Amino acid sequence: MIIGITGGSGSGKTTLLKHIARAGGLILDCDAIYHELLRTDKTLLSDIEKAFPGTVHQGQLDRKALGAIVFSQPEKLARLNAITHGAVYAAVVQELEKKPALAAIDAIGLFEGRLDTLCDVTVAVCAPREDRILRLMKREGISREYACKRLDAQRSDEWFRKKCRVCLDNDGTIDAFATKCVAFLAEQGIIVETPLEEEKPNEC
Repeated sequence: MIIGITGGSGSGKTTLLKHIARAGGLILDCDAIYHELLRTDKTLLSDIEKAFPGTVHQGQLDRKALGAIVFSQPEKLARLNAITHGAVYAAVVQELEKKPALAAIDAIGLFEGRLDTLCDVTVAVCAPREDRILRLMKREGISREYACKRLDAQRSDEWFRKKCRVCLDNDGTIDAFATKCVAFLAEQGIIVETPLEEEKPNEC
């Protein structure tokens, strides 16, 4: 089974991915694949530099410089996606040719990059905006203003809900969301859902 997982930055997709990994699933992190391509695919890096001059220095992409351009200008973000989606799609297909019994494609651009066509089921992970902002600030060491710009440049939760077959709302505690993830995977027949063990009284 191939599961496509999407949703805005900071929504909490990692929790679901961890449970799939524990079940033996192959995790295809498209953001990580993209960054590996930036290191190994000189043509891709050159194309980005041509489209966005000043964002590549000594063979390295300046992500914040690029983000400052594309996150505030939708037409430029679309141009960047047009450059990168094809390369990422090809890399994912290459991994899936290994025929894993279970795999998860983690991609914010799951539909824009046609990766959904490779999936048996698509899942949107959604979360309150403020929670996402705080996660991004803590995880990436960025300012609130920059985090907001990133989110403003992305699709809305409602868009993800409409596009995906399943939606998991990460709007409570970490444990509550983990329970939702386990229930979803059990429904797919990937894992067997077991009740939490009752807490044992402290022994004196």
